[in-house]
Amino acid sequence: MPEDPKPRRRQARGERRIAQLLQAAADVFCANGYTASSTNAIAREAKVSPGTLYQYFPNKEAIAVELGGRLIQQMREAHGQVFTPANLALPLRELIDAVLDPMIEFNCLNPAFLALMHGSEVPGRIAEEHDELHASLLSQVRETIGARAVPPLAADELDRVADMAFAVFKGGLVLIVAAPEGPVRDAAVAELKKVMFRYLAPIVGEAPAGAAVTTTPTR
Repeated sequence: MPEDPKPRRRQARGERRIAQLLQAAADVFCANGYTASSTNAIAREAKVSPGTLYQYFPNKEAIAVELGGRLIQQMREAHGQVFTPANLALPLRELIDAVLDPMIEFNCLNPAFLALMHGSEVPGRIAEEHDELHASLLSQVRETIGARAVPPLAADELDRVADMAFAVFKGGLVLIVAAPEGPVRDAAVAELKKVMFRYLAPIVGEAPAGAAVTTTPTR
């Protein structure tokens, strides 16, 4: 017997509705923060009744968990493509571009990521997944700096440098996402890259070890 197409159509409509609600939630969380947001505000933003929203999500926390989980997965995929052997072999300025540009682009396209992760009452499941992602990113930053540092850094110094570089990036990222798109945001990105380069160049050199042109680090 041929398969009934109606269940597929219903499923597709349901997926579209979920996507609509999650986008509305992202907009509301960005505007108000997670704590001050409500399911009624999300329903209004999605232009549906609260009853329709409750057909898909029982409460605000469930919406945040679904949205946060999707964003964290996308972020994992993004950072998995930047810490590569090929990028590690680039001159420092190009390495900074290769690592920072995808991260900046993701956060500018998904400002709800920062809004959720910095909320004071974010559901524990999201906080745990974010902490895991944070630890993974920091570990890769540490490995990248450690592989290029000349002379090699002691473990405690490497930890300190990686923590500082990561903190500088996160602080700059907040300013970049808040900046209006266009020349103002572009200038903020350029400034962050300038800070990162000036901090890291004396530690890792401007070119990778073994390159034809290297810079002797001075500290």
